[in-house]
Amino acid sequence: MSTIRVVSYNIHKGRSATGARESLDELRLSLYNLAPDLLFLQEVQGRNEREATLDAQHESLAAVMGMYTAYGCNAMRQHTDHGNALLSRYPILQYENQDVSDHRLEQRGLLHAVVEIDDRQVHCLVVHLGLFAGGRERQAQALVNRIKSVVPAHEPLIIAGDFNDWQNRLSPVLIRELDLYEVFSFAHQIPVQKTFRHRALRWWQPAATPNQQNKIPELGVGRGARIMPPPRTFPSVFPWFRLDRIYQRGFAVRTARVLQGNPWRQISDHAPLFTELELP
Repeated sequence: MSTIRVVSYNIHKGRSATGARESLDELRLSLYNLAPDLLFLQEVQGRNEREATLDAQHESLAAVMGMYTAYGCNAMRQHTDHGNALLSRYPILQYENQDVSDHRLEQRGLLHAVVEIDDRQVHCLVVHLGLFAGGRERQAQALVNRIKSVVPAHEPLIIAGDFNDWQNRLSPVLIRELDLYEVFSFAHQIPVQKTFRHRALRWWQPAATPNQQNKIPELGVGRGARIMPPPRTFPSVFPWFRLDRIYQRGFAVRTARVLQGNPWRQISDHAPLFTELELP
């Protein structure tokens, strides 16, 4: 069995929470200290012709962390572009960026990559949905259609990103249509402390029953999980809105946490999500 550390983070184009300064140096160091295996990033600048330090952000992060990278360009401007990126400690076998823009004012895409973990294919989708409810519903349906058409039901799946779904209307659809579960949807949780390299981390772990001493089952209705509101992640200074998600299928969830406080509140306007998933 493999335990995979997963982070989902809207990095605000490499600028601080207020946008007043660059935050890429802090971002690199903080992510490096987390030692993630998979990074699902949104609002990543692939090109910045005006400020060289903000150019090719996915490549600079991948170089520091020794990871493979895939980038999906969504929004193009005269001197810049940005989109979603996946960074992986495992080989990326293939990837594709699907345009799901609902109107001209918001360019959105679904970045779908397949990575190889212990000779198994794991499907990873990085998502950043629109600001309007109707558009989000259509984009979520495009996500459902894509997964049903190209992802075999027996292959593990992770979908993570900024869903902008502050009323949590999309979770029931994804659970019903795709048998997905959000990593924070434990029916019961207990706080535990662990030693870790970064002082900003505190952990949540599912409470084990006698039948779970050797294995924590994957989340699912009737298997120790239920639909619960996802965590608050925006704004990072005082998280109130529930915008970010990590959904999974085919894993057991070991830990799940919103990373709050310093340095995260200074790096971006979103707080990142961290989870440990066990691949049976």
